Amino acid sequence: MNLVIDMGNTAVKAAVFQNNKLLEKFQFPRENFFKKNQEIFNSYPKIDYSILSSVVITNQSEVDLIKERSKLQILNKDLLLPFTNLYKTPETLGIDRLALIGGAAVAFPKNNVLVIDAGTCITFDFKNDHNEYFGGAISPGIRMRFKALHTFTSKLPLVEFKEDAELIGEDTEGSILSGVINGTVAEIAEIINTYKSKHKDLTVILTGGDTQFLSKRLKNSIFANSNFLLEGLNYILEFNKTQ
Repeated sequence: MNLVIDMGNTAVKAAVFQNNKLLEKFQFPRENFFKKNQEIFNSYPKIDYSILSSVVITNQSEVDLIKERSKLQILNKDLLLPFTNLYKTPETLGIDRLALIGGAAVAFPKNNVLVIDAGTCITFDFKNDHNEYFGGAISPGIRMRFKALHTFTSKLPLVEFKEDAELIGEDTEGSILSGVINGTVAEIAEIINTYKSKHKDLTVILTGGDTQFLSKRLKNSIFANSNFLLEGLNYILEFNKTQ
């Protein structure tokens, strides 16, 4: 049984897997790390292995807590990965992107795959049908776009995210909603179409916090899976068990 942990700046996502099957998923503030992980280990005493992915510097006490209860792998560029990493600056590659491509490499080893992670930022990552990873793109996420319009102008208001956005905004708030929401959807759709024109039999995976919202607006054929990063971490953990 595996425990996978994805630690962000303020929130932690975790999941328990058995034989690549997700048994339970958790999300909690980082300040609850010790309490929640103790609860998880108490609920699943058969957890033997774990993997930690963190975009922030982890406290040694947080690492020690997991090590006390399981065999821990920490995701970094030196960990064995189920794909060939051809990124020109691997030391700068976000570990969340490593996890996503790891998941794509195991789930679709003989496919061209574009993974789109729609969260704080929107990342696009491509690996080919030989499991070679080249890179992709990083773009501002939906909420970041709202904040940028407010922060870098003197009069535009900070608009709250709303799912409904008309094409023609009839006031300033509506115009911002139209630009951000419709612009984001159009950007993603066009990037998917461009990749499809260059790579045959392309599998497109959409994940991240805005998965459900965006998947309803994208007409392209995609796999919408908000758990794909957690699944990718589990795939990488399983891959390293066998090496």
